[in-house]
Amino acid sequence: MTDDAMTTAESVPSSTDEPHNPIAGTLDDLAREPGVSKPDPILIASGVKRSFGGLVAVDVDRVEVQRGAITALIGPNGAGKTTFFNLLTGFDSPDTGHVELNGRSIDGVPSHKLAAQGMVRTFQLTKALSKMTVLQNMMLGAKNQVGENLLRALISPLWRKQEATIEAEARSLLERFKLSHMTDEFAGTLSGGQRKLVEMARALMTDPELVMLDEPMAGVNPALTQSLLGHVKQLRADGRTVIFVEHDMDVVQDISDWVVVMAEGRIIAEGPPASIAENQQVVDAYLGTHHDGELDFGDLGSSTDDESEAQ
Repeated sequence: MTDDAMTTAESVPSSTDEPHNPIAGTLDDLAREPGVSKPDPILIASGVKRSFGGLVAVDVDRVEVQRGAITALIGPNGAGKTTFFNLLTGFDSPDTGHVELNGRSIDGVPSHKLAAQGMVRTFQLTKALSKMTVLQNMMLGAKNQVGENLLRALISPLWRKQEATIEAEARSLLERFKLSHMTDEFAGTLSGGQRKLVEMARALMTDPELVMLDEPMAGVNPALTQSLLGHVKQLRADGRTVIFVEHDMDVVQDISDWVVVMAEGRIIAEGPPASIAENQQVVDAYLGTHHDGELDFGDLGSSTDDESEAQ
């Protein structure tokens, strides 16, 4: 049995273990329009614009993200999704506009400080340190580590107790993600799907409120897809907010409470997954203005977004 198959056999929940959705029905009565106000937004972006030379990659008037929900960010290749993600998470700076987290401006706040404020992200291409063990990669994710200070690192009694606590938390998360059998393996030996699991687990070492996932299913062996989906749903059940970029519309339909659609850098539609397939602007963005009828999610495919997307 392969490692992926072993991980899947251990981690796929049964139908009776489907995580509870604490916000089910909360967004049902909202207008299906770009920029619609949410009952309790955790993240608000307004007037966010980013250009590269003469190309306007992102031009978002307003978008709000509901606290506790799973929100999908979708759109054709080149729509500006990854660029917008980078702007929200402090990996790039907008030319104009404002972003608020929990009602406080995070304009100009770098990504590592956003992590301390409760916002973390993962990447389409995983960022594991391949020559360190899985456990060591996990422990790096903990914030406010005393031993990160050079002088304090020389005095082991100052950080030894905290490190033991961090290690226990890391082992607990690896157990939750059914990766405890990989604890002492080098991260570079893991499959793509296992690296995705480790990256998601490591993000939880900061105890975040908001988890941003950039194409979490990209390049993942189908055997691990259900495991990843279950863990994303569990984040919501735990009271966390999730925003994710995704091309696989079966995934979007399965786990999303709300969908935001981008095209040519703008937000062109918002709504529950079922309403998006019927939105004519979305149909036009994906299939062209001469295509009539409802959008079949199968038409959107499951191809991955390349990293050159409007950057």
